[in-house]
Amino acid sequence: MSTTTNRSFWQDKTGVPGTIRETPIPSTLAQDEVLVKVRAWGLNPADAFLQDSPLPFIKYPLIPGQDVAGIVERVGPGPNSRRFKIGDRVLGYAMGEPSLGKPENGAFQDYVVLDHALAVKIPDSLPFAEAAVFPLCLATAGHALFGPKYLALPPPKASGAPRTGKSVLIWGGASGVGSNAIQLAKAAGFDVLATCSPRNFEYVLGLGADKVFDYSSATVVDDIVTEIDKSNCAGIFQAAGMKGDAVVPCCQISHRSRQKPFVACANAVPERAVPEGVEAKFVFGGEDGRGIYYDTSSQIFGGFLEEALRLGTYKVAPTPEVVATRGLEGIQEGLDVVRKGVSAKKIVVLAE
Repeated sequence: MSTTTNRSFWQDKTGVPGTIRETPIPSTLAQDEVLVKVRAWGLNPADAFLQDSPLPFIKYPLIPGQDVAGIVERVGPGPNSRRFKIGDRVLGYAMGEPSLGKPENGAFQDYVVLDHALAVKIPDSLPFAEAAVFPLCLATAGHALFGPKYLALPPPKASGAPRTGKSVLIWGGASGVGSNAIQLAKAAGFDVLATCSPRNFEYVLGLGADKVFDYSSATVVDDIVTEIDKSNCAGIFQAAGMKGDAVVPCCQISHRSRQKPFVACANAVPERAVPEGVEAKFVFGGEDGRGIYYDTSSQIFGGFLEEALRLGTYKVAPTPEVVATRGLEGIQEGLDVVRKGVSAKKIVVLAE
C-alpha cells in the first residue's frame, strides 16, 4: 500500500459480506482530530448485527467498527489535538455513525480519523491487541453508569474513589460491556453485584465484583433482591443477555426490591418487560448531538482511562482472542466468530 492510499471495509447493504475498497488517506484533518495508522481492530456484536439487520436510522453503504488501537500518523489543528504527537501509541473510539453524516469514519480501515477526546495514549507495555478491547465496551458502560439520563453515578477516579456505601448490580458481568462496567463502578466507589455463568465467577470476582450470582439459577431474582435491599442500591445495568430476555429479570429485581432502582439496559426494552413502578431505559445516543456516547466518553477516555492505564489500576477486560487472518481480510472472519457468540473474551484482528 502506498502512503497515499487507504483501504476500508465497506458494508454496502445487509445480508452480504463486507467489501474491501481503496480510498485516499484524508489529506486534511479538522480541528482537534488525529489520524491513526491502525495496528488492531476490536470487533463487537453490533458490528455483526449491522451486517445482518437493517435499522431505520442506519444508512448504507458504511464503514462499520468503533474499536481501534494504533500509532498517530498525523495531528490536526487546534489546541486539544496537540497533546498528541506523531508516533504516539493510542487506542480510540471511532465515531462513524451515518447519523452524523460520516459513514467513512468507521474503524474498519487502515487509517482512521479520531476525535482527540476519544483517543487515549497507551503505555508501551500494553499490546495493541489488548488496547483494542476497550473503546465501545467502555463507552457503553460509561454512558449507562454516568450518563445523566441513566444511573448518573459520580465519575470514576483512576486511583479509586472513596467508598459510597452504595451498590450497583451489573447483569452480564463477564461480557465485554459488563467487564468494564464492573471496573468503572468500583472506580467510582460502589460495591458491585454481578451475574454471570458459574464458569466465569472467578473472572468476574477478579475484576472487582463483591458478589456474583448465577444468572441461570431459578432463584437468582429473589437472591439478588435480598442482597441489594441490605443497603442502598444506586441502580441496575443490564450489560448483556439475549435480546430482551435479560431485561426481564432486571426489571423484576427492581419491581420486587423495596427501592425500585433505575434499570439501564444495553438491549432495547420490550414494553411487556417493565412492571408498573419500574423505570427502565435503553442505553443509546448522547446528550449533545455529537455522536453516540460522546458526552460521557469524552470525559471518561481522557479524564480517567489514560491515567488508569498508566497507573495500572484498570485491567484489560475481556481478554482478546486474535483471529488467524491479519489485515482487513480478517475482519469478516472475525465477524463470523462474533456472530456465533463469545463469553469473557473480545475478538480482535491484527493489522499486520
